Amino acid sequence: MDIDGNQKRGYLNQDFRLFHLKDQIKQDFAPHYHDFDKIIIFLSGNVTYLVEGKAYPLKPLDILLINHHAIHKPVIDAEVPYERIIIWINSEFMEAHSKDSYNLSTCFHLADVRSINMIRMDAPFQTKIRTLLYDLEQAMSEHDFASPLLANSIFLQFIIHLNRIMIEGREAVSGSLYKGNPHILELLRYINTHLGDDLEIDALSEIFFLSRSYLMHRFKEETGYTIHSYIQQKRLLFATELIRNQIPVMEACYQAGFSDYSTFSRAYKKMYGASPRTSMKETIPYQV
Repeated sequence: MDIDGNQKRGYLNQDFRLFHLKDQIKQDFAPHYHDFDKIIIFLSGNVTYLVEGKAYPLKPLDILLINHHAIHKPVIDAEVPYERIIIWINSEFMEAHSKDSYNLSTCFHLADVRSINMIRMDAPFQTKIRTLLYDLEQAMSEHDFASPLLANSIFLQFIIHLNRIMIEGREAVSGSLYKGNPHILELLRYINTHLGDDLEIDALSEIFFLSRSYLMHRFKEETGYTIHSYIQQKRLLFATELIRNQIPVMEACYQAGFSDYSTFSRAYKKMYGASPRTSMKETIPYQV
């Protein structure tokens, strides 16, 4: 399941999982993605997080909203202890607690639409979020009466507050909070909204008035992917989502931008270790 050194990581079969980690070891993470949404609360260290071509230098209590299928990786200074809270979220849990008048996944949707993944809060909101996270960790470590229900209720308060911050526009949205090559950021946006179109490198070079060699070199430098591998993986992720939403396999293949089924099937088997039709019948486990 490894394509160009990048991979899907993590397994989630609960409503959500929380990890509070602190370490000081040299780690070189490959760019990777998840099939679930992920929240990172940075507590301390010297870390820059790369998300879909943007580099976010983090400050304490910065929050990153990582949408499912978003390519990301941390760049960690091993000389400084790195402490963070990571929360993996099951979309079915979010859907079950959403209504017609509100959707708990709105914060991730807005992060995607605004093309910025970081929340940098003012002091009052930091205090509120810190308190909720402390209470959530305590509830998850207890075995008292209805502790799982208590943990769920605190988590829901936490995600409601994140949504309110995003909806009210209180999050930091300044471009100075991240770094990224503007040509590559524009190219990434184009690719992700035109997966069904012709995305050959020569075609992209003409659309963006940039040389083929510049595109290939800078794209790899900014994202960790070759353009071909990135496009293929995004198309496969899109096709998988269509199939799991009951779109016929052949139709999903062409909607996702593949020119023929045999190419799609081979790429799918290489990525998931199973045929596209198999994924309609069973859940393919995530690689840890």
